[in-house]
Amino acid sequence: MNDMTPPQKNPRLLVVGDVMLDRYWFGEVSRISPEAPVPVVRVERREERLGGAANVARNAVALGAQAGLLGVVGTDEAGDVVQNLLTDLRIDSFLNRDAAISTIIKLRVIGRQQQLLRIDFEAPPSESVLRDKLTQFNALLPQYDVIVLSDYAKGSLVNVTHMIEAGKRLGKYILVDPKGEDFTRYKGASILTPNKSEMRHVVGSWKDEETLTTKAQNLRRSLDLEALLLTRSEEGMTLYTEADVLHIPTVAREVFDVSGAGDTVIATLATMLGAGKSLPDAVAIANRAGGIVVGKLGTATVTREELFG
Repeated sequence: MNDMTPPQKNPRLLVVGDVMLDRYWFGEVSRISPEAPVPVVRVERREERLGGAANVARNAVALGAQAGLLGVVGTDEAGDVVQNLLTDLRIDSFLNRDAAISTIIKLRVIGRQQQLLRIDFEAPPSESVLRDKLTQFNALLPQYDVIVLSDYAKGSLVNVTHMIEAGKRLGKYILVDPKGEDFTRYKGASILTPNKSEMRHVVGSWKDEETLTTKAQNLRRSLDLEALLLTRSEEGMTLYTEADVLHIPTVAREVFDVSGAGDTVIATLATMLGAGKSLPDAVAIANRAGGIVVGKLGTATVTREELFG
């Protein structure tokens, strides 16, 4: 049986990666536009939430962790909003403001509880800002128990290999939410948490569990990982370690919106490991958190009360 009790320790997490602002415009859809065959949404309510790596930090804080966030935003209004949201949640903010770019924004238009459209604004950060960020990362590293690298392939983690090496030297637990078709840059991390499509990009498709296990374990060994956690949406999660393959079925009661679910999973996993939970227990709790958050609209968080009852 897994130990599903709340942790007694509040760990310190440093989240590094692509910081975003999630904007939601909610409205009524009552007619089709005369200009084109598209619905007209009359916006009645707006909401702003932390997205990307900032959503990982937000999830960790909701579970009682102390979180620091290192990332890049523009010197613009959206960057100010991100800063204010971090301050409100008492997340230690180490934002680098880059005048050359705009803050990454994902704008979602919601009508009748359904996402009708998403508009993305994004640009990769400049090299000088990324250099400063790496220096800052090395300075912050000793103050934190667990490092979470949240990669959305938007350019903030081009120095990820150096970050992992620095973290390993100090004996830190390093969790990575990966992106892209080349995972070799994450070599030496403690745990990687790809989803099915990310995994397929890297190892190709599989016809059965046996093939998947072989491919996952080969990948884990080649990257020198302690563990590989494959998140499989409705199929739950599978944890691959040298000693074992542990499958945990999903606990989602109702899947309403999967956006941000990966952020919740890695934040919960990092918080539980930092608080001293064993890896299997931390994965079981993270699986439960993922099952709760997909029942909520948009990038959401899970509270300790929801998770531990």
